Amino acid sequence: MFLFGLAKGPSGLDPLLLLLLALILDVILGPSLSSRHLSIHPLNGFAALVRWCDRKLNRERRNAATRAGRGALIVTILVVGAGAFGWLVALASRHIPHGFLLELVAIVLLIDQRAVHEDVRRIGAALTNDGIGAARERLNTVGGGGADRLDPFAVARTAIEISARSFAYGVVAPAFWYAIFGLPGLCALRAAAVIDDVVGEPTERNRAFGFAAQRFNEAMLLICAPIAGLLLLFASFFVPTARPARATRAMLGRAGPYRSRAMGWPVGAVAGALGLALAGPKRGTYAREPWVDAGTAQATPLDVRRALFLFTVACLLNGSLVAGAALGRLM
Repeated sequence: MFLFGLAKGPSGLDPLLLLLLALILDVILGPSLSSRHLSIHPLNGFAALVRWCDRKLNRERRNAATRAGRGALIVTILVVGAGAFGWLVALASRHIPHGFLLELVAIVLLIDQRAVHEDVRRIGAALTNDGIGAARERLNTVGGGGADRLDPFAVARTAIEISARSFAYGVVAPAFWYAIFGLPGLCALRAAAVIDDVVGEPTERNRAFGFAAQRFNEAMLLICAPIAGLLLLFASFFVPTARPARATRAMLGRAGPYRSRAMGWPVGAVAGALGLALAGPKRGTYAREPWVDAGTAQATPLDVRRALFLFTVACLLNGSLVAGAALGRLM
C-alpha cells in the first residue's frame, strides 16, 4: 500500500478494515447518502465546480486546441486538488481522537454500491408497474437525461448497462484505489469520474474540452474494469439461468466495440451472462455504438432483476476480497 505514511497515527485504524466497514455501512445507509439523494453531498459540490469551469473556460469562440489544453489543465488541477484534500482528511483522521470515523464517513460517501442497486431496481419496478413514462423519468434522473424517446426494451437495457458500469467505477474502482493509495487515491478517482460525467460526453461542445477528462478517467479504470468484469463472471456461476461460458466469450472477445474499452469488460460480462445485447444505437441520443454481444435486445424488467442479482453477488465477492485482505494484514 502506498499510503504516504497515513497508516501511522495514534487514532488510525487499519485502512482495509475501514474500507470493509464502509462497504458494510453502504449496504445499510447507501441510498440515503448518495449524491442523487443528498443535496449537500461533496460530489454534487464538486460537479458544480466543474460546471463553473466549463462555463468560464470552454467558450465556443476558442479553437479546439485551446479548449483541449484548458480541459487538460482543469483535469490536472482538480484531480491533484482532490487528492490533496483526501490526504489532509486522512492525516487529520489519524491524529485526532476517534478520527477514523471522519475517514469512514468520507469513504461511505464516495462508494456507490447500494444506491445504484436501488436506482436500477426502481427503473425496473417503474417499467412493470407505472409504465414507460415513469421509467423514462427515473432513468433520466439516474443516467443524466436522454431517455425521453427510448422504448421499454431500451430503458431496460440501459438500466442493466448502468448496473454493470457502476459496479466497475462505483464499487470495484473505489475499493482498489483506496486499498492502494488510501483516501487520496479514492478522492482522485471520484474527481476524475465526476469531471468525465460533466464534460466527457462526446458532444460538439465537449469533444475537445472533455477529451483529457474522458481519457484520464479511462486510464484510472484500466485495471479496475477488468477486475470488475472477472467478479461479474464469477458471480454468474451463482445466478440461476446465467451463462458463465457465454459471459467469458463476450467479455474477452466482444466488448471491444463498446465506447469505453475499459467498461467493455463489465458490460460484456453482464451481456453474455444474461444472454442480452447491450449498448447499441439508442433513438434520441448521440450514441450510435455497436451492440455488445449477440443476445436478444428485447430486455425486460425480469432481466433488470437478474442483472441486480448478478450485481449483488459480485458486490459480495468484492467485499469478500477486501475482508480477506484485511484479515491477512491483521494476522
